[in-house]
Amino acid sequence: MLLTNDLRATPSALIIRYARRMLIENGLADAVNFLHLDALSSAVALNVSFDVLLTTIATGLYRLLALKLRGFERAQPRQVWRRFLKSPAHVRVTPTEVVVELPRRAHNPILIASGLLDESTVVPWWNGRRLRFEIP
Repeated sequence: MLLTNDLRATPSALIIRYARRMLIENGLADAVNFLHLDALSSAVALNVSFDVLLTTIATGLYRLLALKLRGFERAQPRQVWRRFLKSPAHVRVTPTEVVVELPRRAHNPILIASGLLDESTVVPWWNGRRLRFEIP
């Protein structure tokens, strides 16, 4: 049984619309669960909230990172996190910069080839210190 206030929609159109909606909700539920912002108790009727907004932004940032990594352009955020970000690192803080030393891993050549390790970023709330990544 489907309940709707759209009296003009055919049953097949309603089923197609709800199926599309469920695919979107399932994708958001998976992203929310992966990013640990908020675990959804069910995938039924997601309301747009701050957690979902942050999750969507984080997913977009993972996809932007994946675009810079040769061979991972179509990778899911979970795979990018597991291959490139899920590892311990040594952090060294100096008066002018924060250096994150990444351990040697099998996917490091892809990270090096991306050029991301050649860049440094000024972080204003660190009193202008630069953030830099390196692989010793």
